Amino acid sequence: MFFLALRSLRYRTGGFVASFLALFLGAFILMTFASMMDTAAGVDETSARTLNLVAAVVGGWGLIIVAFAVGSTLTLLVRQRNREMALLRSIGATPAQTVRLIAGETAVIAAVAGLLAIVPAAFSGEVLLRLLIDTGQVAPGAEHRFGVLALTIGLGITLTAAVLAAVVAARRAAVVSARQAMLAVTANPRMSRKRVVLGVLLLLAGLNCGVLTATVFKDGGLEVMAVAGQAVILSSIGLAVLSPALARAVLAVVGTPVRTLTGVGGYLTVLTVRQRTRQFADGLIAVILFTGIATGTLYLQAIENSANVVRAPEHQSIETLNFVVVGMIALFAAVMVINTLAAAITHRRAEFGTQRLAGSTPPQVLGMVSVEGTLLAVTGILFGSLAAVAAIVPYSILRTGSVIPDQSPLIYGVIVAIAALLTLGTVLGAARRAIRIPAIQAVSG
Repeated sequence: MFFLALRSLRYRTGGFVASFLALFLGAFILMTFASMMDTAAGVDETSARTLNLVAAVVGGWGLIIVAFAVGSTLTLLVRQRNREMALLRSIGATPAQTVRLIAGETAVIAAVAGLLAIVPAAFSGEVLLRLLIDTGQVAPGAEHRFGVLALTIGLGITLTAAVLAAVVAARRAAVVSARQAMLAVTANPRMSRKRVVLGVLLLLAGLNCGVLTATVFKDGGLEVMAVAGQAVILSSIGLAVLSPALARAVLAVVGTPVRTLTGVGGYLTVLTVRQRTRQFADGLIAVILFTGIATGTLYLQAIENSANVVRAPEHQSIETLNFVVVGMIALFAAVMVINTLAAAITHRRAEFGTQRLAGSTPPQVLGMVSVEGTLLAVTGILFGSLAAVAAIVPYSILRTGSVIPDQSPLIYGVIVAIAALLTLGTVLGAARRAIRIPAIQAVSG
């Protein structure tokens, strides 16, 4: 099965780009922050405390987000291969063999992605250390070290998370019969009870962190910022886990207006999303994460800046950490938006070909995709914003005594614009490429 996995990678190189990008960026982020722990071994006690804090707080947030995003991407890509897995079973492959095939492919991709991420992560770790030195948080003269901890954490966690996600997704695909796989396009299963429970628990954990922020802590500081950051991250992931239910709820509310206001494109969009709610929800995950984390973290820092008139060293440390986490994790989430949506749209070439053979024109297909992309962007931005509120409101109460912060709405406007442009640009760009293929070739391929 390992050699079969290598052959599969050789002949399906383009199909594994999404997996590679997710794993490469995940390993890059983890190794960048883990290298701060290696560096801490050769500096003074105060600097070592700061470096370990950066690795623990920011790296911990990154670990949760990266693990969830990588798992979501791999689950999406494995689910798109249900037919292939069923056909393998029809010619004699056992479920265990198909699982080993997927796990073998993923392990090879994860290993290559992790190894290629070493050099960029070493460079970004050096840049991060220079930033900490320039802001007075680490003593001058500290030398960046990229050693055992960075490699072990980065490569180990990336490989482990990837293989576990692949095994879980492949086990589901391996038990699908050939007949069920052929009908998978129209299947629209409900969320499992385990997924609902997990999503609710994550949401409750996020709300609990928000309550702790407003009630337990008396002042700002690194500890309360860390708890408030956990509120937005856990809430964002919780809503992302519940994305299929959120998609159904939004469609129930706006389905009729969308059909009425947008004509044929809206009609096709509502019909498609109802039949493919799970696939639509896959796209929501990345948009929710990007909007929630970027909005929440930037507004937390803006509130802290306005409340902290005197720029104390601790405040400067918090500000640097937050801008670093926003920059790297928001970039990761943005790439995941592009990655996930491009993979999902490209997989729908046969669907677009069938629609064109049934009489739909290319402009009508693009119209449907544009309405679907707009609905996706609006829904993802809405729930990502709600996740950010779980942290912004408690922190505003703590630092200013006001429920609604008085910071400029420009920050939110920029984040919304970026999320909308990423979503619509990716969806329409991938759809244009997909419909360039002749309809008969798309359906038969």
